[in-house]
Amino acid sequence: MMKISSVEFLKSSSEISQCPKDGFTEFAFIGRSNVGKSSLINMLVNKKNLAKTSGTPGKTRLINHFLVNASNKPWYVVDLPGYGYAKISQTERVKWEKMIWDYLKNREVLACTMVLIDVRLDPQKIDLEFCKKLGEAGLPFAIVFTKADKEKPGAIERNVNAFCNKLLDYFETLPNFIVSSSDTRLGRDQLLSLIEESM
Repeated sequence: MMKISSVEFLKSSSEISQCPKDGFTEFAFIGRSNVGKSSLINMLVNKKNLAKTSGTPGKTRLINHFLVNASNKPWYVVDLPGYGYAKISQTERVKWEKMIWDYLKNREVLACTMVLIDVRLDPQKIDLEFCKKLGEAGLPFAIVFTKADKEKPGAIERNVNAFCNKLLDYFETLPNFIVSSSDTRLGRDQLLSLIEESM
């Protein structure tokens, strides 16, 4: 299992040309506003207030790079702005979308995008469409279901199956998926193993 020795915020970028140029492998984290992205990143790297959590959806507005020094070699957690209902203008939204997709499609060191899904919800059209778009662009991704501690096991299984069945409308085979909880640290080892394998 990968051992993380240290992690630090490196920089925020508003476009791909400003991103780090050291060639370390990157893993992007994205999801609908309020999906628990910052909490998941903090749990993954074992550092409480690294990614800023907020009660206000849409707090992440740039491409944020966190450098992780691990047992094998350094890599980046990349925290991307959420998609969905953040209260921003249409102009701002278009700008965000362009920035996100420019990064996802053109960043050569990006190994995998972790798409975060709230496990308490029925399949949401916006999440399914985002996954479909990644698939159409030929971009590798994995699904991380969040907030498992806030739902009963039966409901978790039902919602995970429902989402996976919907994905099969678009995909022949399912991507990797992990059920997680930032509070109980469920899924952390699986996620680190997935990152290690992808590297």
